Amino acid sequence: MFNRLRASCALAVVVLTGAAAPAVAQPALPRVHMVATGGTISNRDGGRLSAEDLATSMPGLERAATLTFEQFLNVASSQITLEQWLQLARRVNELFATDQGLAGIVVTSGTDTLEETAFFLHLTVRDPRPVVVVGSMRNPSTLGYEGAANLLEGVRVAAEPTARGKGVLVVLNDEVNSARDVTKTDALRLQTFRSPTHGVLGIVDRDRVTLFRDLLQRHTAKSEFDVTRLTALPRVEVVMVYQGATADVIKAIVDLGAKGIVMAGAGAGATSGDQNAGLDYAAEKGVFIVTATRTGAGRIAPNRGGQGGPGGPNGPATVTPAQQRRRAFSVSSEDHIPVKARILLMLALATTSNRDEIQRIFSEY
Repeated sequence: MFNRLRASCALAVVVLTGAAAPAVAQPALPRVHMVATGGTISNRDGGRLSAEDLATSMPGLERAATLTFEQFLNVASSQITLEQWLQLARRVNELFATDQGLAGIVVTSGTDTLEETAFFLHLTVRDPRPVVVVGSMRNPSTLGYEGAANLLEGVRVAAEPTARGKGVLVVLNDEVNSARDVTKTDALRLQTFRSPTHGVLGIVDRDRVTLFRDLLQRHTAKSEFDVTRLTALPRVEVVMVYQGATADVIKAIVDLGAKGIVMAGAGAGATSGDQNAGLDYAAEKGVFIVTATRTGAGRIAPNRGGQGGPGGPNGPATVTPAQQRRRAFSVSSEDHIPVKARILLMLALATTSNRDEIQRIFSEY
C-alpha cells in the first residue's frame, strides 16, 4: 500500500591505540522510523522532497539514531483526509506492534493542520513509545529553511528514553510541546507552535533533550479509542460565535448530516444573534453540541443539573422543554480549543451516543 523506502544511517566507530589496541564496540544506536506525509518541510521548488531526501538531509544523524523511513503521503497538510488520518494511525500502531525494538516514530507534516494530525494520533496511537510530529515554516527553497534541524531534533526526541509515556509530541524551533496543548499561533514566524496555558513540555539543546513534566490526561497507551476497524469518522462541524450570527448556518449543518457541532464561543459559552434557535433545532435532531471558546485559552466547565440554562451557571433558574432537551445533548469542551474539541467529539461519537459518557471523555482527555 505504501511506497516504503528504508535506509540505515548507523555509524560504526573503531578506535585504535597503537598497533595492538583492540576494537572498541560502540553501543547500538536507538532505532527510529520516519513516516513522511509531505507539507512545507518537503515542498521544494520544482518538486517535493521524498522521505529519502529528508532522511539524508540531517548532518549528525549518525550520532543520534539509526533511521528507517517510508513515504506515506507527500501532500500539503490541508489535503490530508480523515480517512488518511485513520490509515496513518493504523500504520503507526502496526509499526509499533511488529517491531518491539523500535525506540520511537517521527511523522513529518505540514504546519497548517499539524496540531490536528498530532492530536488525532495522540488519541489513537496505543503504545507508550514516543511519536514525534515535525514540520517547518520555511520550504527547502527558502533562505533559512529549518526543516533539517527540526527533523533531526524530532529524531533525537523520538530516541529519548524519557519521552516514553508522554504521548504524541510536537517538535519545532528547539521546543517540545504536547500534542494535546500545542497550537499554531502565527502564520509565518518560526516560533509559532505554543502551548499558551500549560507551556512547553521540554527543549532540545545541543547536548541533550530536556523534558520538564508529565501529562496526566489520558492518551496513547491509555486511550480507549481503537481505530483498527473504524472506516469513517462521524461528521462534526465547528461554528464560530460572532456578533449577529444566524441560526440558518447551524440548521444547514444539521440538515446536511452533522452528528456534532462545536461552538467556538466568544467567551465562556454565550452565543449571538439567533444561534440559540439553531442549537435548539440541532438538539431536536439528536445532534450533540460542544461548547468551546475561540479565545485560545480557558476552561469551559460542565453544566450541572440545576445550575441554569444552556448558557451556563448564569442562565435562567427555570428552563423550557427546548432548553431541557438541549441540555441532554450539550457537552463542555473543558480546555480543548475548537479544532481539537472537534477531533475528540468525532472519536467519542464513533464510540458512544451517551451524553454523560461523552462528557466523561472530554473531562479525562
